[in-house]
Amino acid sequence: MAVPFRKVSKTRGRMRRTHYKISANETTKCPKCGADVRPHRVCPECGSYKGKEVVKTTEETTK
Repeated sequence: MAVPFRKVSKTRGRMRRTHYKISANETTKCPKCGADVRPHRVCPECGSYKGKEVVKTTEETTK
């Protein structure tokens, strides 16, 4: 089994981890209603995915 020859210092380990940053979620515009939506997910505003209605929203069911 591979074992490190020397202990990695705190500074060296922290310098390596400086690139492990969290990034903000990317969003796209819904083609139907224009709301911000995360990619590959159903739009929470209109319930469409790839231009087709997939989920009925509460507004449509009350009408």
